[in-house]
Amino acid sequence: MRMKKAIVMMLAVVAAIGVKAQTIVPLGTPQWDKSKEGSATLVETLQSRHSERSFASDEITDAELSKILWAACGINRREQKRITAPSAINAQDVVVYVCRKDGAYRYNALQQQLEKVSDKDLRTAVAGRQEFAAKAPVSLVLVSDQSKFGNRTGEGTQLMGAIDCGYVSQNICLMCEAMKLKTVPRATMDKTLLATELHLGDNQLILLNHPIGR
Repeated sequence: MRMKKAIVMMLAVVAAIGVKAQTIVPLGTPQWDKSKEGSATLVETLQSRHSERSFASDEITDAELSKILWAACGINRREQKRITAPSAINAQDVVVYVCRKDGAYRYNALQQQLEKVSDKDLRTAVAGRQEFAAKAPVSLVLVSDQSKFGNRTGEGTQLMGAIDCGYVSQNICLMCEAMKLKTVPRATMDKTLLATELHLGDNQLILLNHPIGR
C-alpha cells in the first residue's frame, strides 16, 4: 500500500513538472547578428520607421521575440535590475503580455522568459473591431501595473503609466524596424475580455497593443 502511494506521489510530481515545463518558455539571452540587425544607424532606423497594418501569417520565432521583448523593457543593467525603457520613479510598471495562437504569456524580463497565463488564442480580442490585427502571428499587450507606484494613486499615476507605456511602445517600434518586421501601436481592443483572460486586477491598466508580423 505504501509503495502504491509512493508511486502515485511520484507520478503527481512528474506531472506537475511537466505542466510547469509547458507553461514556461525560456527565451534565452538575445543573440545579435549584425548582418540582420544593428547595422543600420539609429537615424536610419528612425527615417524608415513606419506603421504597417498588413501582416503575413509566417510565425515569429522565439529568438526574434526574445529580441523584441528585451528591447521593449528587458534588463540592460542586470546588477541594478534596470530596464531598457525609461520609467517614472523607476517603478517599472509596464508588463508585456504575448498573445499568439498557442495561448497568452506574461513576459518575465528578469528571467527573460514567457510564463503562460491562458491557453486561448486572444489575438481576436486584441484586434477588437479592426480585423486586420488578428492576422498578425503575435500581438503584444502593454499593461501598467499601478501597484508598482506604491501609495500613489489617481490620475497622476495613470498618466505616468501611460507615459511609460509610450516609451516601451517606441522601443518595440524601433526594434521591429531594425529587424525588418512590421508593427503598429494600437489602443483598440476588447479590454474587458483581455482583463478576464489575462487574470488582471483592477489596478492593472491595459493601455496599448502591438500586432507584429512580416
